[in-house]
Amino acid sequence: MPDDLPVVVLIGAPGAGKTRLGKRIARLLDVPFIDTDKRIVAEHGPIAQIFEEHGEPRFRQIEREHVARALGEHAVVALGGGAVLDEDTQRDLADRLVVQLSVSAEAVAKRISGDRRPLVTGVDAWSALVATRRPVYDRLADRTFDTSSLPLDRIAADVVSWIQETTND
Repeated sequence: MPDDLPVVVLIGAPGAGKTRLGKRIARLLDVPFIDTDKRIVAEHGPIAQIFEEHGEPRFRQIEREHVARALGEHAVVALGGGAVLDEDTQRDLADRLVVQLSVSAEAVAKRISGDRRPLVTGVDAWSALVATRRPVYDRLADRTFDTSSLPLDRIAADVVSWIQETTND
């Protein structure tokens, strides 16, 4: 990935595959991969625990700090599902390549079972959450890729092809 290529940011619903796909995309582009949720956990502990002990507003403040830092790095960056709710983050994404990953409720059911996600207690909660966030995801995304059924390596290759086409125009 040439140095003049903008930061590539993955957004989308919880369980859409931002981390798993982001690692593959970064590897294909030969750049670092940053998962802002993983950085938060490394510095502050489990996200569910932050929610329980300090509440969602404090988590969002921590998240914003990590997102701002990550967006300053030359990398593929995966944001937590709710990171895009922050208006400063929305403004920061204006000059980035933003890829939305979408997934069907049927496909995500297998991915989130057994997870400990503070705002996602099952498929019904996931569906309600995604319905409220979808307009923001759609508005911010330069392109959307569905992760429901295709192999991740195929989706990653499609995303990289799109990035290369977009940046070579």
